[in-house]
Amino acid sequence: MARPKSEDKRDALLAAATRVIAAQGLSGPTAVIAREAGVSNGSLFTYFETKADLFNQLYLNLKTGMAAVSLNGLPDQAPLREQFSRMWSNWTRWATSNPDQRRVLALLDVSDDIAPPTRAAAHQAMAEITGMLEQARACGPMRDAPMEFASAIMNSLAETTMDFMVNDPAHADEHRRVGFDALCRMLGCLFF
Repeated sequence: MARPKSEDKRDALLAAATRVIAAQGLSGPTAVIAREAGVSNGSLFTYFETKADLFNQLYLNLKTGMAAVSLNGLPDQAPLREQFSRMWSNWTRWATSNPDQRRVLALLDVSDDIAPPTRAAAHQAMAEITGMLEQARACGPMRDAPMEFASAIMNSLAETTMDFMVNDPAHADEHRRVGFDALCRMLGCLFF
């Protein structure tokens, strides 16, 4: 009879995969990931059937974690701008505090190994943020643009803001504010 799987080992493997992929890219060997986690390579495949399965579970884990942090402490009854501002601050702080996770998420986001059901589950994890974006753009200049387009612009703006925050930490708060102001101008009428 097989031993029950340990949540701690699974978490250690996901953390090790994050470190290895951040350092070596998606071609980082599973043997290195297993060694980094302190388990045998065979044990890795007890938790993840294939390397692609590991990538999919890691992607979903990172997206879910990022969404949870981004939504933490949102004032329920506050105006949308205040909620969006808190989400933006949480998101950019998460990214600048977790550079390996941010890098790995970017690599996995463009990987063909991430299956459509995993992408759909990640999209669901981001549903509250997507809903906020939908509400914010409802009567502004992005109202007629496809949601995917508005979301891509917001992500690009966030990535640029995060890059400046990382590269110029002395002015990180200013970069965060300027990035948020640009987002507000893009979204329009609910924010002014």
